[in-house]
Amino acid sequence: MDLEQLRALAAVVDQETFEAAADELRITPSAVSQRIKALERSVGSVLVRRLKPVVPTPAGERLLRSARQLLLLADEALLALRASGADGSTHDAAGSGAAGGGAGRAERLRVPIVANADSIATWLPPAIREVALGGRIAVELLRDDEHATADLLRSGDAVGAVTADPRPVQGCSVRPLGTMVYRAKASAEFAARWFPGGATAEALAAAPVMQYDRKDSHQLALLARVAPKATPPQHFIPDSVQYVEAVAAGLGWGMVPDQQDPDGLLLELDPSWSEDLELFWQSWTLDSPGLEEVSAAVVRAARVLRPSMET
Repeated sequence: MDLEQLRALAAVVDQETFEAAADELRITPSAVSQRIKALERSVGSVLVRRLKPVVPTPAGERLLRSARQLLLLADEALLALRASGADGSTHDAAGSGAAGGGAGRAERLRVPIVANADSIATWLPPAIREVALGGRIAVELLRDDEHATADLLRSGDAVGAVTADPRPVQGCSVRPLGTMVYRAKASAEFAARWFPGGATAEALAAAPVMQYDRKDSHQLALLARVAPKATPPQHFIPDSVQYVEAVAAGLGWGMVPDQQDPDGLLLELDPSWSEDLELFWQSWTLDSPGLEEVSAAVVRAARVLRPSMET
């Protein structure tokens, strides 16, 4: 195995076609295919299924995570060498696409991380801005449910994750970040119409509820606790900002994090209908200054969260 073969594997999986991978690496599709075939010969296994989109085989998935780790370290070493001029180039700080990009073709080290939508909409952007202003790292921010983000660490698609899972993924370290507090809220007009007698289980059974997407468990968890037999109408809006705007517009009630209603403009239905979501930062255990820079920025940005028992 060599780096260019591993880079071709990562690019094919990320870009989902050999043609798109070739564009990413600035080589021909035939060259991409040859590198993948050579890598498969060296490991003795088929690594990708030649479909549209291309998908990794189980052997390819196992190799990908190690390949992305190796590429991140190699790309970071190249960036450091070029920054110091030790490689004889005149570049100031030319990095490469960490974890799968083309070597020397981007100006910054690419560090892919994943977080839940509510974190992306509230407290996480200052961390991304801090890293971006540093000038040497480009963060690729992926989004998934807080209970699923750790899966992207396992697959190697992300090197760091904001997650609700405190159990470390193999090869990763865990740091507590803090707690996001969700409260059942609605507009005053909505509450007057659907909860005229107060927040009751009977009212919840009829009142429309806002859902982020099919993975959203916040509202369903409350219904299961307070009104287990309730099957109210559900509206789905898979955008954190527009979700809260829909609650404010009276489309339904929903669990809203404190960071998205800092002035208390929405009406809290019942103080006991709250949910604490503890968040953790998991990242690969690598000797990577770039990854540590991102991790430190994320931990600093999370200071606006309510401290958890583990912080």
